Order: sequence, then C-alpha cells, then structure tokens
Amino acid sequence: MNFIAAVISTFVGLFIIVPIIFGILRAFGFYTIVEEGRCHVYVLFGKVLAVLDEPGIYFLWLKLGPVAPIVNWLGKCHVLDLRLDQTYLRSQPVNSEEGAPMGIGVWYEMFISDPVSYLFKNADPRGSLSANVSSATVRTLSNLPLAQMLENRHPMSQTVRTEVTPKSNEWGYKLGSVYIRKVHFRDVGMIRQIEAKVVNRLRQVTSAIKQDGANQVSIITSTAERQAAIEFAKAAAMRPRIVGEALQKISTDREILDAMFEILEMQKIVEGQARISIVPAKSELLTQLLVSEKAALAGAPPLLK
Repeated sequence: MNFIAAVISTFVGLFIIVPIIFGILRAFGFYTIVEEGRCHVYVLFGKVLAVLDEPGIYFLWLKLGPVAPIVNWLGKCHVLDLRLDQTYLRSQPVNSEEGAPMGIGVWYEMFISDPVSYLFKNADPRGSLSANVSSATVRTLSNLPLAQMLENRHPMSQTVRTEVTPKSNEWGYKLGSVYIRKVHFRDVGMIRQIEAKVVNRLRQVTSAIKQDGANQVSIITSTAERQAAIEFAKAAAMRPRIVGEALQKISTDREILDAMFEILEMQKIVEGQARISIVPAKSELLTQLLVSEKAALAGAPPLLK
C-alpha cells in the first residue's frame, strides 16, 4: 500500500502539480522559455518592452522590471518564427519581346530579420512580399528576348532579387535566394503548334537518317559486288593460262597426253545419257541382231536378211 501511495503521489506531483505551478509562474511573468528559431516580443499599452530572440530561459522580472507580472494579462506576447521559409509562385504572366505569352515560376526564400518592423510596419508582410515578388517578376522580365528568357535564368533571378530586397527589408522580412525555376508557354495553341513542328522535325530527321543508312548500305553493297566481280574476272582470266600451262607440261610426254584425252573422252561418255552396246571385234552377226532389235523397238522393219 505504501508503494502504491508513493507511485500515485509521484505521478500527481510530476504530471499535475508541477505543470500547474510552472504555468502559474509563466502567467505572472516570472520566467519564459524561448525555443530555437523563435522570438518573443512583449508589448504593453502599444509600447515594445522587450525582444527576446535568443533561445534559452529568461526571468522576465529582470528583463521587464515591475511590469513583468501584468505584461501577460494587460499586454501581449507575440511569438514569431525566425526560421527560413520558402514560397513558390507559379506561372507569373509575362510577354517576350516577340510577343509570345510566357509563364515564369519563381521560387524564393525569406526570414524575419526585424521582428518589430514585421509586426507593426505591415499588416501582412508575407502577402506583401509575395505580391512584390510577383510584380517585380512581371515588371523586370517582360519584353525580354525569347531566347534570353529560356536560357539565362540566373541573371533573371538576380534581377528580381535586386528589385525586391530594399522593400522587403523595410517590412522586417529579409529576402534570401531567388530562383527562376520554370519558364513555359501559356498559349495552348502555340504549345500544340510547337509540338507539331517538333514531331515533324523528328520525322524528317528520322527519315533522313534512314535514307542515309540505306545509301551507305547501297554504297557498301555495290562496292563489294564490284570488287567481287573484279576478282571473279581475274580468276576467269587466269584459268585458261593455268590450264594451258598444265597442258603444255603434260604434252611433253606423249603417253600421258594420250591417256589423259582417253580419260576425258570416257568421262564425257559416262556423263552423257546415251545407251552404249559393247560388241566384241569381228562379230558381224551379233551386230546385226542388236541393230534389228533396236529397229524393232523403234517400229522400223528389220535389217537382218
């Protein structure tokens, strides 16, 4: 039971009583905590009493004096975010020197540099800065040549930043980096025409590449055929000479020459389609019988008597 009572009392003390005590102390201005990237501006009866822009714990009685207990009740504490912020403005309408309707996307950074000016010199510093960047973009980048507008984004970014910075400093906002992120055409008809021209140009280039490739293939093929024809012609011209030289060597020996011609003659006979009947020498009767048989097969009268 003692353990349970100790746990309950510890829980109540840490999570209920202590936060209530610290809340009462903060409500009566005994102390305050400034977080990283935050700023506290204390205002009482229209007068700025203190600006706390460094993170840490501050004892307000030491900073504000006797008015510390009532500043949170009769005055106001403005908590500002000093961290870097960024905004992107899409498709700001401008016209090029050639009259083409263009859209420019502007990305810029900003942060609060003077909390007092931010609170009291402009009712909507963020909206005013955005409007100032937009108007400066339209004013400074209109009537630029189309090629320069599409290519030189860094000089255009510097021009916009130079134009906007002095006015933003008066409102307590400090402008950081400015960058032209996107430049595009706003007229849908013009976009379609450009797309059609690009497609036609790509088709022309593709057909030209194909035609050039076909021409190169034709040139290579014709060159190869010409060289092959030349080599075949050389081979055909050399064949008779080679054969003649071989026959000249063979003709030196009469027996070899006669044997070669007999072989060639027999080869021609074998390769032919004619029927050959071999008859022994001095056999006249057998010859007549063979002739009569062939004549009978052909339908002619026999020659045998």
